[in-house]
Amino acid sequence: MLEVVKYSATHKLNWNAFVRTSKNGTFLLLRDYMEYHAERFTDHSLLFYHKSKLVALLPANEAEEGIESHGGLSYGGFITDKRMKAALMLEVVKAMKTYFAGLGFRSIKYKAIPHIYHQLPAEEDLYALFRHEAILYRRDVNSVIAMANALTYSKTRRWEVRKASKSELQLQLATSYGAFMQLEQQVLQERYNLVPVHTAAEIELLAARFPENIKLYTATLGDELLAGILVYETATVAHCQYMGASAEGRKASALDLLVDWLLQEVYSHKSYFSFGISTEQAGKYLNEGLVWNKESYGARAVMHDFYELRL
Repeated sequence: MLEVVKYSATHKLNWNAFVRTSKNGTFLLLRDYMEYHAERFTDHSLLFYHKSKLVALLPANEAEEGIESHGGLSYGGFITDKRMKAALMLEVVKAMKTYFAGLGFRSIKYKAIPHIYHQLPAEEDLYALFRHEAILYRRDVNSVIAMANALTYSKTRRWEVRKASKSELQLQLATSYGAFMQLEQQVLQERYNLVPVHTAAEIELLAARFPENIKLYTATLGDELLAGILVYETATVAHCQYMGASAEGRKASALDLLVDWLLQEVYSHKSYFSFGISTEQAGKYLNEGLVWNKESYGARAVMHDFYELRL
């Protein structure tokens, strides 16, 4: 028998402890990360107990007549530990549907945690979603390098790295979040007509809360910031949350040299290096120039899937 409990602040310690010992949770699913923008979302996260023991968490928020897991995070979905098995997950998804339907919600949108973040196999949820007739409504292409079997850079990329390595560029771990986010905003606006999801103040706040997980690496020439990469680091993945270079940085191939340094030295011990997605319009459009750039370093596609359950 499963018990479903709505999250409240009294559950924070148990929630965080479970995430830290789970087989697929990351720091993004800790409450201090989830709640940095709490005013934007009506939280409706759940805890699932089986025989009085906590077996799963669901980060979630209300969205009009539906539920999202999670609207404010790159991914959501069930967080589980090594005790979770396929048959139990069928019961967990059934209990989730019954709970939310009983409150009058009409659908659940579910962002699965990509397998590269799993420390143990943890795709019981995908089978359960299939059994409960969930619809795959979005699929994003994330470009990822498997570090133990990394491919060779393209000829163009090798040339850019060699050129930059002969310059006087300095590569370093930095804390100049404000300057970098200003650069990133300019790059996104000029090249893609987009704005960063986070403000500089939010990044500074999150980096202070999670100094072992959120790190900024920069390429400078003297005092001038030419390129930067903001990395979200988990147990298995170094993920480029933001990366960008100024016009001068592009001329100097500063970002190429910075990426190469992260791949060859800083994160060579990680299982995966993730460049992020290159899809738009809920996965219907592939930015071929953007994905080519990532693939030129040897990255290949890992899917990030989004499901909908009708209640």
